[in-house]
Amino acid sequence: MALDIKPTRSELIKLKGRIKQTKNGYKLLKMKRDGLFHEFRKLLSEMIEAKRDLTDTYRLAKQRIDLANAIEGGLAVRAAAIANTATPQVEVERRNIMGVVVPSVSGSNLKSTFSERGVGYIGSSPYIDEASDSFGNLIEKVVRAAEMEGTLKRLLSEIEATKRRVNALEFKVIPELEEARVFIQLRLEEMEREETFRLKRFKNK
Repeated sequence: MALDIKPTRSELIKLKGRIKQTKNGYKLLKMKRDGLFHEFRKLLSEMIEAKRDLTDTYRLAKQRIDLANAIEGGLAVRAAAIANTATPQVEVERRNIMGVVVPSVSGSNLKSTFSERGVGYIGSSPYIDEASDSFGNLIEKVVRAAEMEGTLKRLLSEIEATKRRVNALEFKVIPELEEARVFIQLRLEEMEREETFRLKRFKNK
């Protein structure tokens, strides 16, 4: 890189400014990388807990639907499911974490109320009601886990990209700029010594 730069004072001044600017950018990128990694670790611990909770909720829902099928019969369970008038809605929006756009998932009508199940008090069954409540809880946890997983993937991708930029600045760009600065300074000092020697010779003559 040093061979492509003219050894002039104006070039040295511009190069010093560029080095300063690059180092400032390097510090900001490091802060961003560390901040994103902190957010990632925090969310990862929450995700692990949410996945564990999701697994427990699924097991409970599975037990209750199996119990409802065994006691009330599969036909009654399917009839209750068909009678349910609630329509779950899931919306995906965007939110920002340190400049990274991540998904924000929200849902409505994920859990059905007793009146929305359309079976009435006479046709209702506590086993089917418990199964319905359990699967409503399960859907809510699935939506939350989906948001967290999508956020983790986006954060991880941005951390990797930022890490590559930080490494490029630290191990390639900044060393090359410093090398060019040293080259220009040494060349200017050499030219100054040559000029001083030439003046001395001219004076002696």
